[in-house]
Amino acid sequence: MSHNTFGHLFRITTWGESHGPAIGCVVDGCPPGIPLTVEEIQRDLDRRRPGQSRFTTQRREPDSVEIQSGVFDDSGGGQVTTGTPIGLVIRNTDQRSKDYGDIAAKFRPGHADFTYEAKYGLRDYRGGGRSSARETAMRVAAGAIARKVVPGVRIRAGLVQMGPHRIDRSRLDWSTVDDNPLFCPDPGSVEPWSDYLDEIRKNGSSIGAVIEVVAKGVPAGLGAPIYGKLDQDLASAMMSINAVKGVEIGEGMAAAELTGEENADEIRIGADGKPLFLSNHAGGILGGLSTGQEIVCRFSVKPTSSILSPRKTIDRHGNETDIVTKGRHDPCVGIRAVPVGEAMMALVLADHFLRHRGQCG
Repeated sequence: MSHNTFGHLFRITTWGESHGPAIGCVVDGCPPGIPLTVEEIQRDLDRRRPGQSRFTTQRREPDSVEIQSGVFDDSGGGQVTTGTPIGLVIRNTDQRSKDYGDIAAKFRPGHADFTYEAKYGLRDYRGGGRSSARETAMRVAAGAIARKVVPGVRIRAGLVQMGPHRIDRSRLDWSTVDDNPLFCPDPGSVEPWSDYLDEIRKNGSSIGAVIEVVAKGVPAGLGAPIYGKLDQDLASAMMSINAVKGVEIGEGMAAAELTGEENADEIRIGADGKPLFLSNHAGGILGGLSTGQEIVCRFSVKPTSSILSPRKTIDRHGNETDIVTKGRHDPCVGIRAVPVGEAMMALVLADHFLRHRGQCG
């Protein structure tokens, strides 16, 4: 299997499966001399960690990360990156492969079972193997390092839609995201969404969501024309997350409803003498290059395909059958996709920051 590497100058390669002994990644291209501790990486991993509320899978994984290489003690007694590959490992401790014994030969509708078998001639049926969202823990770990590469940038994400329910943007408050189990930036939506998801969960079903990721403090000029556009790479990054079915930048699809006068972000000179955009329909990117405004990206996540309702399917021998997927699953995978979206934004920005510095100084 190829294509397990993401990025150009700042690159990550992930490995491992959902029910294997461990998952891991190698971060290559990180500049030397950056202070880095396990605690900084663990802080981000703890936000993604399963089993923290009734709204996520009850698989109990501590997700304790180990730094295997790429750091060394500096003269001040701290730990810094050396510029060599950084190896990260997380041991899997709570696999329950027996949950999948009854469906080992069946293709789960909505999952990658059929496509993996069609491509490779075999598949790891235990939790989806390589196609499992378990892999995204390593993206979050790598993203914690990427955040330290781009100075002055703050990345935030939150759940802005669950099923048909959208946040009230007049109440949007990013500081409240970590105060609720839904990672929702609208405090007024938390209780009704929680009740809604409780009903979904009790019925053995699932629901989709939309996540918004915002990066503030990104300098103007990141990105490259034509085939290295910043929004192009962001779209690729977000689409690579499990269960993502759509990505938009700025107004995205809604831009089709705007006139030219409404959509164009007018410019003036601010009090500091720098360009001041009067709106941000473009999501902070024009011509594939960052404008210096907030970069705004949203992605939609489909409902979890592992549900308790019987579904029609076939097995690997061509027989028609029904299937019920047991085990421990997220009723809304969009919740734990929030820190993953932040990580992918960080990885793209770190890569483009280094590429820009290499070309333009």
